[in-house]
Amino acid sequence: MSQPGTLWWQKFGTLAQMAQAAVALLGFVAILFQINEIRSNTRAASARQAFLGYTELAFRNPKFSQPDYDAIKAGSREDKVQYESFVSYFLYACEEATAAFAGSREWLASCDYDLRPHLRFLCEKFKAEPAYLATYGSSTQQWVQASMKTASVTPPDCGKT
Repeated sequence: MSQPGTLWWQKFGTLAQMAQAAVALLGFVAILFQINEIRSNTRAASARQAFLGYTELAFRNPKFSQPDYDAIKAGSREDKVQYESFVSYFLYACEEATAAFAGSREWLASCDYDLRPHLRFLCEKFKAEPAYLATYGSSTQQWVQASMKTASVTPPDCGKT
């Protein structure tokens, strides 16, 4: 029990103890903010690296970045596998970039622009193997399907003229 005449701060500790607890709490909160900022910066750097890797891959493989899809389909198995890997890497890079820079519309615009030449392949791949697109996040799946719909590249004909 407290004795008469005891001040409130004497009951709970000295002013120095309370100040020390407040500083410790502020330090803990600052550490949490710093960890979150580091996580965000790491994700952004990783997304930039993935997109840079895709850009380099596109530069080295113009036949895949601006494909003649009919020629690729008629080509060797190796070309088909390389093209599928190219598109997979592109989708991964876009998925990472749009997630890391959710507030930056220019990343999605860049991905939209680069996606157009691959819509027919993605439509045919989705028609033949629906699980292929399921390997990406739901936002990427929705983005690809919305892009196919906007461009009138949808199953069953996938935009063949």
